[in-house]
Amino acid sequence: MAFPILFLLFISLPFSSAKLNVDYYKNTCPDFEKIVRENVFTKQSASVATAPGLLRLFFHDCITDGCDASLLITSNAYNPHAERDADLNLSLSGDAFDIIVKIKNALELACPGVVSCSDIVAQATRDLVKMVGGPFYPVRLGRKDSTESDAARVSASLPTPSMTMDQIIEKFTSKGFTVKEMVALTGAHTIGFTHCKEFIHRIYNFSKTSDADPMMHPKLVQGLRSVCQNYTKDSSMAAFNDVRSPGKFDNAYYQNVIKGLGLLTSDSILAVDPRTKPLVELYANDQQAFFKDFADAMEKLSVFRVKTGDKGEVRNRCDQFNSIPA
Repeated sequence: MAFPILFLLFISLPFSSAKLNVDYYKNTCPDFEKIVRENVFTKQSASVATAPGLLRLFFHDCITDGCDASLLITSNAYNPHAERDADLNLSLSGDAFDIIVKIKNALELACPGVVSCSDIVAQATRDLVKMVGGPFYPVRLGRKDSTESDAARVSASLPTPSMTMDQIIEKFTSKGFTVKEMVALTGAHTIGFTHCKEFIHRIYNFSKTSDADPMMHPKLVQGLRSVCQNYTKDSSMAAFNDVRSPGKFDNAYYQNVIKGLGLLTSDSILAVDPRTKPLVELYANDQQAFFKDFADAMEKLSVFRVKTGDKGEVRNRCDQFNSIPA
């Protein structure tokens, strides 16, 4: 986060976030942290895609309209176009949705009607980041779940790999996030994978003068062509974002993009744009600097436009509103 002093951080956030605190469930659901932690460990141990999947879901939910679990809502006859069905959310990991359901079910048995789905997403994401080697950061709790979910809001909020750096920066700064926070949050690409269709244009017929994007390392191009050769028949074909340590949260992503080993166009331009290049180089050389800035940015993101009090509800099920929308 841009503010190194906790007090400055506190007053810089929206007023509603001041109502959150790390001990929110101390009396009403004392086993909250334990239940989340145990379910996270079991799920991640069984499926390594869980951590990157939930980290991506968390970002997509929060940056769109605040951390309110609106992304978890399933479309139905009364709300036919929920966020979950927006084009940019269709590739979100099934493991990410599954871990939230498991945790919610366990918490409803332990303390019915107490813990919001948005708090589960925030806490589980932090625990998963830590489990795969990333930094710890405090998660303030007390969010309420949204009573709205609109797919139309998604594309206006989320950056995409094909955008220019000006466009990507604008997506973040319009929400109150700095370039530094944007570069740190992009470090989430150190874990997980990307489907071939997202970068196939970079490795085949790139331009009239080059068959592949010259910003990509030739050996990476060769490897990706092998991985993605059947992507038109199998849309699930994908490649790891970090070819060196795909399952470990570290600073290798930044080292990779400097060497031309970034999968997405947005990864590659991060290493050359004068506004972002110095930060990429800093994080590539200093993992602790990356961890600190990532933790600060995630803490800020986790309280972005949260809903508290009567501004939301505690859902009985994470995929449904408690009542039918008007």
